[in-house]
Amino acid sequence: MSTRNFFKYILLTLFLIGCSVSPLPVSQHRQAQLVHTLQKLDHTVPQQEAQLLSHDLFDKTAKLTKAFELTSPPWFHNVLVNVGLRKKGLCFHWADALYAYLVKKEYPHFAFHLAGANIGEYFFEHNVLVVTSKDGKFEEGIVIDPWRDSGKLYFSKLKEDKKYIWKHRVKREYIQK
Repeated sequence: MSTRNFFKYILLTLFLIGCSVSPLPVSQHRQAQLVHTLQKLDHTVPQQEAQLLSHDLFDKTAKLTKAFELTSPPWFHNVLVNVGLRKKGLCFHWADALYAYLVKKEYPHFAFHLAGANIGEYFFEHNVLVVTSKDGKFEEGIVIDPWRDSGKLYFSKLKEDKKYIWKHRVKREYIQK
């Protein structure tokens, strides 16, 4: 290996180490905000169930941040996955993992859906989880997106998320590996 290539390798390694993301401590305020947002889906949603779901979403996001060996920003992590330096961490990995985790749990007042924006556009497609009340409409759901802010859980009412136009991915089965 030439000296020049050796230094390129060292610089790349230092850059990758410097960009690693540790799971963020869960803010009580952010968790309470999500509880409030979940309860607004339907007046029959019990606070205890909304609190449990909020806790599970933040907790699973922290665990996935570690499992995916997340780096920041998200597009850079995608590059690492696409060249084989990371195994997972693309937006659909996050959505699939959250979906698979939550559908196995008991949430009588909530339903979980996969959603996508710019579907089929390789560099622009984005996937998320959407939470609705059990009998609620997809369009009234809440976007759950831990990819967007590199492991910091983003959530908002679907209609208020102006960055993307979400489509329900009814026929897409989640990938569990």
